Amino acid sequence: LGVSRTPVREALNRLASEGFVSLTPNRGFFVRSLSTEGLIDLYELRSIIECAAFRLMCERADDSEIGRLTAYWASIVDGYQDNPPDEILAKDEGFHLLIAELSGNPELVNQLAAIIARIRFIRRIQIERTHDPRQVSSHSEIVAAAVRRDSERGMTLLRDHIEMSVSATQDALKDALLKVYTSQDPAAPPRGRRRTKGI
Repeated sequence: LGVSRTPVREALNRLASEGFVSLTPNRGFFVRSLSTEGLIDLYELRSIIECAAFRLMCERADDSEIGRLTAYWASIVDGYQDNPPDEILAKDEGFHLLIAELSGNPELVNQLAAIIARIRFIRRIQIERTHDPRQVSSHSEIVAAAVRRDSERGMTLLRDHIEMSVSATQDALKDALLKVYTSQDPAAPPRGRRRTKGI
Protein backbone atom coordinates (compact mmCIF):
# COMPACT_ATOMS: atom_id res chain seq x y z
CA LEU A 1 0.00 0.00 0.00
CA GLY A 2 3.01 2.27 0.19
CA VAL A 3 2.35 3.31 3.81
CA SER A 4 4.24 2.68 7.02
CA ARG A 5 3.18 0.16 9.64
CA THR A 6 1.86 2.81 12.05
CA PRO A 7 -1.29 3.90 10.12
CA VAL A 8 -2.01 0.28 9.17
CA ARG A 9 -1.73 -0.77 12.82
CA GLU A 10 -3.98 2.13 13.86
CA ALA A 11 -6.57 1.10 11.27
CA LEU A 12 -6.49 -2.50 12.47
CA ASN A 13 -6.83 -1.39 16.09
CA ARG A 14 -9.88 0.66 15.07
CA LEU A 15 -11.37 -2.35 13.29
CA ALA A 16 -10.69 -4.45 16.39
CA SER A 17 -12.41 -1.87 18.66
CA GLU A 18 -15.45 -1.95 16.36
CA GLY A 19 -15.59 -5.75 16.36
CA PHE A 20 -14.65 -6.43 12.73
CA VAL A 21 -11.34 -8.13 13.55
CA SER A 22 -9.85 -9.66 16.69
CA LEU A 23 -6.37 -9.12 18.09
CA THR A 24 -4.46 -12.08 19.46
CA PRO A 25 -1.40 -10.98 21.44
CA ASN A 26 1.88 -12.08 19.86
CA ARG A 27 0.03 -13.49 16.85
CA GLY A 28 -1.67 -10.62 15.03
CA PHE A 29 -5.08 -9.49 13.77
CA PHE A 30 -7.66 -11.92 12.43
CA VAL A 31 -11.01 -11.45 10.69
CA ARG A 32 -13.80 -12.44 13.06
CA SER A 33 -15.62 -15.55 11.97
CA LEU A 34 -19.38 -15.39 11.40
CA SER A 35 -21.47 -17.26 13.97
CA THR A 36 -25.16 -17.43 14.77
CA GLU A 37 -24.44 -16.82 18.45
CA GLY A 38 -22.43 -13.67 17.75
CA LEU A 39 -25.09 -12.27 15.45
CA ILE A 40 -27.87 -12.95 17.94
CA ASP A 41 -25.84 -11.12 20.60
CA LEU A 42 -25.60 -8.11 18.27
CA TYR A 43 -29.33 -8.19 17.52
CA GLU A 44 -30.03 -8.36 21.26
CA LEU A 45 -27.87 -5.30 21.86
CA ARG A 46 -29.52 -3.54 18.92
CA SER A 47 -32.93 -4.18 20.47
CA ILE A 48 -31.85 -2.72 23.81
CA ILE A 49 -30.41 0.42 22.18
CA GLU A 50 -33.36 1.00 19.85
CA CYS A 51 -35.95 0.56 22.59
CA ALA A 52 -34.08 3.03 24.81
CA ALA A 53 -33.84 5.46 21.89
CA PHE A 54 -37.58 5.19 21.17
CA ARG A 55 -38.47 5.88 24.81
CA LEU A 56 -36.20 8.92 24.94
CA MET A 57 -37.55 10.17 21.61
CA CYS A 58 -41.10 10.05 22.99
CA GLU A 59 -39.98 11.99 26.07
CA ARG A 60 -37.69 14.56 24.45
CA ALA A 61 -38.56 15.13 20.80
CA ASP A 62 -40.91 17.99 19.95
CA ASP A 63 -43.75 17.65 17.47
CA SER A 64 -41.70 18.89 14.53
CA GLU A 65 -39.03 16.27 15.22
CA ILE A 66 -41.62 13.49 15.41
CA GLY A 67 -42.86 14.94 12.13
CA ARG A 68 -39.43 14.25 10.62
CA LEU A 69 -39.89 10.54 11.34
CA THR A 70 -43.41 10.58 9.89
CA ALA A 71 -42.23 12.41 6.77
CA TYR A 72 -39.24 10.12 6.30
CA TRP A 73 -41.38 6.99 6.39
CA ALA A 74 -44.08 8.55 4.17
CA SER A 75 -41.41 9.37 1.58
CA ILE A 76 -40.18 5.77 1.27
CA VAL A 77 -43.12 3.51 2.10
CA ASP A 78 -44.65 3.44 -1.40
CA GLY A 79 -42.90 0.75 -3.40
CA TYR A 80 -40.55 0.10 -0.48
CA GLN A 81 -40.26 -3.64 -1.16
CA ASP A 82 -39.88 -3.14 -4.91
CA ASN A 83 -36.50 -1.46 -4.47
CA PRO A 84 -33.18 -3.28 -4.96
CA PRO A 85 -31.86 -4.94 -1.75
CA ASP A 86 -29.14 -2.33 -1.22
CA GLU A 87 -31.69 0.49 -1.39
CA ILE A 88 -34.10 -1.27 0.98
CA LEU A 89 -31.24 -1.79 3.41
CA ALA A 90 -30.13 1.86 3.24
CA LYS A 91 -33.68 3.14 3.77
CA ASP A 92 -34.28 0.76 6.66
CA GLU A 93 -31.03 1.78 8.34
CA GLY A 94 -31.96 5.43 7.87
CA PHE A 95 -35.30 4.84 9.59
CA HIS A 96 -33.77 3.24 12.67
CA LEU A 97 -30.89 5.72 12.90
CA LEU A 98 -33.37 8.61 12.74
CA ILE A 99 -35.18 7.25 15.81
CA ALA A 100 -31.83 7.12 17.61
CA GLU A 101 -31.04 10.68 16.48
CA LEU A 102 -34.39 11.95 17.76
CA SER A 103 -33.61 10.50 21.19
CA GLY A 104 -31.26 13.44 21.67
CA ASN A 105 -28.42 11.14 22.74
CA PRO A 106 -25.54 11.10 20.21
CA GLU A 107 -23.95 8.08 21.92
CA LEU A 108 -27.01 5.98 21.13
CA VAL A 109 -26.62 6.99 17.47
CA ASN A 110 -22.92 6.06 17.50
CA GLN A 111 -23.50 2.69 19.14
CA LEU A 112 -26.41 1.81 16.85
CA ALA A 113 -24.41 2.83 13.77
CA ALA A 114 -21.57 0.54 14.89
CA ILE A 115 -23.94 -2.41 15.33
CA ILE A 116 -25.62 -1.74 11.98
CA ALA A 117 -22.22 -1.78 10.27
CA ARG A 118 -21.41 -5.17 11.79
CA ILE A 119 -24.69 -6.82 10.80
CA ARG A 120 -25.00 -5.12 7.39
CA PHE A 121 -23.57 -8.08 5.46
CA ILE A 122 -25.96 -10.63 6.95
CA ARG A 123 -28.94 -8.23 6.65
CA ARG A 124 -28.15 -7.73 2.96
CA ILE A 125 -28.29 -11.50 2.50
CA GLN A 126 -31.61 -11.68 4.38
CA ILE A 127 -33.20 -8.99 2.23
CA GLU A 128 -31.91 -10.60 -0.95
CA ARG A 129 -33.35 -13.99 0.05
CA THR A 130 -36.76 -12.71 1.10
CA HIS A 131 -38.10 -9.52 2.64
CA ASP A 132 -40.95 -10.16 5.07
CA PRO A 133 -43.90 -7.87 4.18
CA ARG A 134 -44.63 -7.57 7.90
CA GLN A 135 -41.53 -5.38 8.16
CA VAL A 136 -43.33 -2.65 6.21
CA SER A 137 -46.48 -2.70 8.34
CA SER A 138 -44.28 -2.85 11.42
CA HIS A 139 -42.52 0.38 10.43
CA SER A 140 -45.89 2.07 9.94
CA GLU A 141 -47.07 0.95 13.38
CA ILE A 142 -43.83 2.18 14.99
CA VAL A 143 -44.38 5.61 13.42
CA ALA A 144 -47.99 5.66 14.66
CA ALA A 145 -46.81 4.84 18.20
CA ALA A 146 -44.26 7.66 17.98
CA VAL A 147 -46.96 10.15 16.95
CA ARG A 148 -49.03 9.08 19.98
CA ARG A 149 -45.84 9.13 22.10
CA ASP A 150 -46.78 5.65 23.23
CA SER A 151 -43.33 4.51 24.29
CA GLU A 152 -44.44 1.13 25.69
CA ARG A 153 -46.24 0.16 22.48
CA GLY A 154 -43.38 1.45 20.35
CA MET A 155 -40.77 -0.52 22.29
CA THR A 156 -42.85 -3.69 21.99
CA LEU A 157 -43.17 -3.14 18.24
CA LEU A 158 -39.43 -2.54 17.89
CA ARG A 159 -38.57 -5.71 19.82
CA ASP A 160 -40.94 -7.76 17.64
CA HIS A 161 -39.61 -6.04 14.51
CA ILE A 162 -36.01 -6.93 15.35
CA GLU A 163 -36.96 -10.48 16.33
CA MET A 164 -38.36 -10.96 12.82
CA SER A 165 -34.83 -10.40 11.54
CA VAL A 166 -33.30 -12.66 14.18
CA SER A 167 -35.56 -15.55 13.17
CA ALA A 168 -34.07 -15.49 9.66
CA THR A 169 -30.45 -15.12 10.80
CA GLN A 170 -29.45 -18.79 10.79
CA ASP A 171 -30.60 -19.48 7.23
CA ALA A 172 -29.13 -16.21 5.99
CA LEU A 173 -25.85 -17.00 7.72
CA LYS A 174 -25.62 -20.29 5.82
CA ASP A 175 -26.05 -18.39 2.56
CA ALA A 176 -23.51 -15.79 3.68
CA LEU A 177 -20.88 -18.39 4.50
CA LEU A 178 -21.52 -20.09 1.17
CA LYS A 179 -20.98 -16.78 -0.64
CA VAL A 180 -17.75 -16.10 1.28
CA TYR A 181 -16.16 -19.46 0.71
CA THR A 182 -17.29 -20.04 -2.87
CA SER A 183 -15.92 -16.64 -3.90
CA GLN A 184 -12.41 -17.46 -2.65
CA ASP A 185 -9.60 -18.54 -4.90
CA PRO A 186 -9.33 -22.31 -4.27
CA ALA A 187 -5.56 -21.93 -4.03
CA ALA A 188 -5.79 -19.15 -1.43
CA PRO A 189 -5.57 -19.92 2.31
CA PRO A 190 -8.88 -19.83 4.22
CA ARG A 191 -10.02 -16.41 5.36
CA GLY A 192 -9.69 -15.63 9.03
CA ARG A 193 -6.55 -17.74 9.38
CA ARG A 194 -4.08 -15.53 7.60
CA ARG A 195 -2.07 -13.15 9.75
CA THR A 196 -1.48 -9.60 8.55
CA LYS A 197 2.21 -9.83 7.81
CA GLY A 198 4.51 -7.59 9.76
CA ILE A 199 1.83 -6.14 12.04
